[in-house]
Order: sequence, then C-alpha cells, then structure tokens
Amino acid sequence: MGTGQGKSLTLNSAFRLGFTGALGVGLAIVVMTALQSVVTVIIYIGLALFLALGLEPIVQWLVDRNVPRSLAVLIVVVAFILIVVGVALLIAPAVISQIQTFVADLPGIVANLATTGWVTELEEQFTGAIDIDAVFGNIADWASDPKNVLSLGGGVVSIGAGILSFLTGVIIVVILTIYFAVSMPTIKSAMFSLVAASSRPTVESVTEEVTRSIGRYVLGQVSLGVINGVCSAIFLTIIGAPLPALLAFVAFLASLIPLVGPITGAIIITASCLMVSPGLGITAGIYYLVYMQVEAYLLSPRIMKAAVDVPGALVIIAAITGGTLGGVLGAVVAVPVAASALIIIRKVVVPAQAKR
Repeated sequence: MGTGQGKSLTLNSAFRLGFTGALGVGLAIVVMTALQSVVTVIIYIGLALFLALGLEPIVQWLVDRNVPRSLAVLIVVVAFILIVVGVALLIAPAVISQIQTFVADLPGIVANLATTGWVTELEEQFTGAIDIDAVFGNIADWASDPKNVLSLGGGVVSIGAGILSFLTGVIIVVILTIYFAVSMPTIKSAMFSLVAASSRPTVESVTEEVTRSIGRYVLGQVSLGVINGVCSAIFLTIIGAPLPALLAFVAFLASLIPLVGPITGAIIITASCLMVSPGLGITAGIYYLVYMQVEAYLLSPRIMKAAVDVPGALVIIAAITGGTLGGVLGAVVAVPVAASALIIIRKVVVPAQAKR
C-alpha cells in the first residue's frame, strides 16, 4: 500500500514538474515574441528622445539669450520640421529618378563592364576554365528583365511596403521628437519626483550632465553627417558616380554612427563606383581615405569637444550590438546609450566604490 502511494506521488510530482516547465517555456516564448514585436517601437522612441536631446542645446542657447522657453522650443521645432521636409523633398525625387535611370541602364553597365581592361585580363588568366563572356552575357540578360531587378528587393509589393514603412517611421520619430522637445522639463521633473529626497540632488546633477552631453553628442554627430553628405554629393556629382544623391544619403546615414559608420559608408560607395569603372572606384576610395583623416583629426575634435568621450572599442561594440538588434537606427541609438552608461559609471558607481 505504501509502495503504491509512493509511486503515485512520484508520478504526480513528475507531472507537475513537467507541466510547470512547459508553462515556463511557453511564457518565455510569449515574452520573447512580444519583445521582438515592440523592438521597432522602442527604437523609434529612443531615436526621438536622442533627437530631442540634440535639439535641447539649441533651445537652451536661445533661452540664455532671454528668449522664452516656449518660443524657443517653437522656433527650434518649426526649423526642425522645415529641415526634415525640405531634405525629404530635395532628396526623394532625385533618388527615385536616379534609381529608375540605374535600373534602365543596368544592362548597358554590365555590357561595358565586360569590356574593361581588368575583366579582359581576368579572362586571359582563366582561359579555358571560366567563360567570362558567357558569365557577363547571362548577367546582362538577367538584368534586362525588370522583373528580375525588382525581385532583388522582394518584388514591387515588398519595395512599396518598405518605402511606406520608412516614411511611417520618419513621421512617428518626428512627432515623438517634437513632443519630447516641448515637454523635456516636465519629463525631468516627473522623473526626479520619483527619487528619494536624499538622493535627488545627485540624480539631478547626473541627469543634467547626461542630457547635456548626449545633446551635444547627437548634435555634433548630425553635423558631421551633414558635412559628409554634402561633400559626398558634390564630389560624386563631379566625378560622375552612379546615383550620387542616393550615395550621398548613404554617406550621411553612415556618419551618424561614429568610427564604424564612415568606414562602412566609404566601402559601399567605393564598391558602387567600382561597378562603373576601376578608375572611378579608385578615385572614390582615395577621396574617402583623405576625408576620413580630415574628419578624424580636424572636424571631429572641434565639433565633438563638448560631448562625452567614448572609447573606440566601446563605440565598435555598441554599434555592432545596436545594429544587430535594430539595424541602422539601433546602431545610431546604441552609442549615446553607451555614453550615458559611461557618465553614470563615472559619476555614481566610481564615487560609491571609492567611499567603501
């Protein structure tokens, strides 16, 4: 009798343990799925918050010159909206037109590429092993069909959905940025009210330093991106590079990610120029090598001198992690987050450890 009860209890315990484990796994899957669903929203919020912090130094500059904060915020927000709309109207038609032209000229580009010197030399070296003419002929035939070109982006529907998603994200970020810029003092006051009175002065001091540093950091990084984008547009137009407006926009976006971004953008642009001709690619490569030196030793130290100093290794780790989690937006947001963590460690954790 006792043995039977022991077996029954053992079976019941095993059943309860297995059922509890299954519930735990199911709950974990639900949580992970939910996090994956809202990660884009979180990135939008983070990007808008950092843009608002980037606008804050300009607002504060106006306030220091006896402009009421409400009017200062209105001026900055209106200027921000005009810049975003103006850039979109300036870039979008040129990019769309250049992409259409590129798709139409792609068979000719492939045909011209097959007659360049380095391809001819490659064919001579691999005579009998690889038919270079046949390879480029197949590529030209494939590129001649617009359906094949569109399939690279997942089809017309996928391309349209991607553009619509991008525009929706831009609108959401702009609206959130305006809200954060207007209500920044209120957000800070509400956050400080949740902190114990004894710790409030320290929290306020650290928060103000974090917001100032990140604001200057974001503003400086955007300034570097604008400089790189404008210079790239002028240079690529002069040398006759393919899709100069699109490649200049790539240079701007890449420069928003410090250290890693400019190198990645330069590689993409140089590779695009190499598709047209080796001489064009070498010219672009030399330009970006020179530009990156000018940015690293002349522009960046002057523009970013007021921002927090982030070690290069931490920038790379943060950019890779953010890019893996959230793409370009994640990489852009990740570096200021790392900068905030550095300030907190320096101002809170290190002094606390020193008192022990």
